[in-house]
Amino acid sequence: MLANLDLPIIASATAGADASLNAIPVEAQVLFIGMVFLGTLIVSRFSIRIGVPAILGVLILGLVINIHVLDVSHAEVEKLHVFALALLLFYAGLKTDLQSIRGFLEYGLLLAIGGVAISTLILAGAIVWLSSASGATLVPGLTETMPLGAAFLIAACLGSTDAGATLSVLRQVERQVPERVRHLLEFESSVNDPSALIIYSICLSVFTLTSGQAESMQTMALSASSSLLQKLGSGLLVGAGFGYVAKVVINHFVIDKEQLLVVAMSIAFVDYGCAHFLGGSGYVAVYVTGVFMANLHYRDAQINHQSIQEVLLPFNTMTEISIFLLFGLLVNPADLIPSLPAGIATAAALMLVARPLSVFCFQQVSPFKLRDSSLIAWCGLRGAVPLALSFNVSNAIPRLQGLDPAVAAELAHNCQSIVFIVVILNLLMQGLSLPPVCRWLSAPPTPGLSS
Repeated sequence: MLANLDLPIIASATAGADASLNAIPVEAQVLFIGMVFLGTLIVSRFSIRIGVPAILGVLILGLVINIHVLDVSHAEVEKLHVFALALLLFYAGLKTDLQSIRGFLEYGLLLAIGGVAISTLILAGAIVWLSSASGATLVPGLTETMPLGAAFLIAACLGSTDAGATLSVLRQVERQVPERVRHLLEFESSVNDPSALIIYSICLSVFTLTSGQAESMQTMALSASSSLLQKLGSGLLVGAGFGYVAKVVINHFVIDKEQLLVVAMSIAFVDYGCAHFLGGSGYVAVYVTGVFMANLHYRDAQINHQSIQEVLLPFNTMTEISIFLLFGLLVNPADLIPSLPAGIATAAALMLVARPLSVFCFQQVSPFKLRDSSLIAWCGLRGAVPLALSFNVSNAIPRLQGLDPAVAAELAHNCQSIVFIVVILNLLMQGLSLPPVCRWLSAPPTPGLSS
């Protein structure tokens, strides 16, 4: 589903590197990597103090350093991308605690699944209306538009929210954030990770069919739906099966809690591989396995979803840091400049239109007051999953139906840049504004005015 990645941004950033840099000994590269990761610790601390997510500080650190001496090939980046998405989705499944959202499970599912779909549709429409055919300039209207498939792929990349980034910022005003809202944000983020991946896969199937497949709308729909259903069905079955396999392994072979890390990591990767070879989605499988592991009961009372989360949290954090740091180190900031207008416009459309509408359209069935829903609407920070998904965009864009090959390379480059710019602006603007917005929404209502 997500393979054979081609990274034009990274390629353009590394193409001009001096050949002598490759002669740097591996010991020096290891030393450099160690110093950089120590730097991320300092930057993360500083970022939280000024009120922005720590992962944004890590990303900016990579952009500032921006040294192309690391011998990282496209194949290695692809492996990191697969590893990172699998681990992030497995951890998202472990964070899907159904007990914590009793009373609003249906609303949480509606927001996490329907909200992603609505946000993708609205954002894709905004991108088509605002961006030029190459994505390099703003051309409002329908005279010169970005290809519909490219707009949908960008919007689908940006469908997933990051509860970790949101909650890290909200720690400054933790007492003013209702506990139910925190649980909803965590649950929504966990479920909308696979939702965004599925919607991205649907867009990929629909808009990248070959001309022989796309003889009619009916043929196109049948081809896309059958492939998707096969991947989803197989992924669900394999994921559920491995959820129970994990329970048996934990009950019979785990002696100490420290062994949970070995069990969780091995189950996740065996699960992903089996689902892939059985024709299913490995990403769906690992998420479903995580959900089962989080909500099953084990023989040892000290082993539960919280203890499994605790042992996997450092690896999940390391994965997020690695994705942001890798992008910062290998992306040339100058390559982002052509896409800056479209990126800013897309970020504004996402934060001010797509995300709020995807929340408020379900207000009639929401168990939350309008003030809480307003806070939820503004807690739409994007994180590692959109960046990881964007790795695939550059490979998918040239395969879009009816796309002029002459503009394919430029469009692919700009689409990936737009996702990158949106993530930066989203983390920066919403990260800085979340605490004051939360204080404003939690303030007592003015007498005579409704809340």
